[in-house]
Amino acid sequence: MKTASYIRVIGFMILAFFLLELTVDSGEDWAIVKYPIIWAVLGMVFFFAIALEIIAAALQRILFGSLSEEAKANYLAAETLREQNRFGWFKRKYKDMLGAKPITSEQEIVLDHNYDGIRELDNKLPPWWVYMFYASIIFAAIYLVRFQVFNGPNQVDEYETEVAQAKLDVAEFKKNNKDLIDVNTVELLTESADLAAGEAVFTANCVACHKVGGGGGIGPNLTDDYWILGGGIKNVFHTISEGGRAGKGMISWKTDLKPSEMAQVASYVLSLHGTNPVDPKDPEGDIWVDENAPVDNVQVKQVDSTEIEVKMTNDPVIDSIQPGK
Repeated sequence: MKTASYIRVIGFMILAFFLLELTVDSGEDWAIVKYPIIWAVLGMVFFFAIALEIIAAALQRILFGSLSEEAKANYLAAETLREQNRFGWFKRKYKDMLGAKPITSEQEIVLDHNYDGIRELDNKLPPWWVYMFYASIIFAAIYLVRFQVFNGPNQVDEYETEVAQAKLDVAEFKKNNKDLIDVNTVELLTESADLAAGEAVFTANCVACHKVGGGGGIGPNLTDDYWILGGGIKNVFHTISEGGRAGKGMISWKTDLKPSEMAQVASYVLSLHGTNPVDPKDPEGDIWVDENAPVDNVQVKQVDSTEIEVKMTNDPVIDSIQPGK
């Protein structure tokens, strides 16, 4: 086959590939990867294209053999001329883009300058190089005005903008995918809708042990400063998810509640802190202080020479410490 035949076959293959990719629904994956049967289809296209070229070449030879000698000579002459002029337009444009004299004509542009036998040519710069040089000047002018005159954003500004946008995207993602959380990523929810949903879950599943309002019954009081397994959103979420102490009645709720529901009920439980439920149960466990609480939220008061009082801002006393203990 001739070069044109190979080009046509390659063109058929490329066209078939893109048509299959456009017509076959493969989601985000390449159709040729997701459906290996497409390789067989492309193989059939390839052999079909080869067969067409072979048939066309055979018909051409049969027709050529039926011509007279004069017609054959004219055909061959026309073919020769066509081969000589093949890509002629591209060749001419290529020479124009170079814009320089060929080596065989350099004697026409040799200058009189002579430096130790080294002579200088007055050749033209290639037009493509000249155009790129002009384009760089225009780009430099626009860049100067954009970033120096009108104070366009620099790399630091662009970085900060992208970080801020990324935070918004993450917040939106979390908002739309509330169940993609665990004990390490859970955060305290404060929206009224989340707390109301947490209260509904608490009422349906928790009041039997902790009573309405969280005052405690079979389970501990959830409104005071004492925690058996630790306070804070992460500890409470973990207790709800994995269950309490073995044999103490608190079961794991991770098979019954979604992560978003556990986060909501954990946040609701924490919202009960400091309230005054009816008939509260005596404290159990230890006083829990959030190690990550801002220092500004902690007040220290000297009770006497042997005792100081530590309290959270706007909270009841959470601990009394005697120096040296």
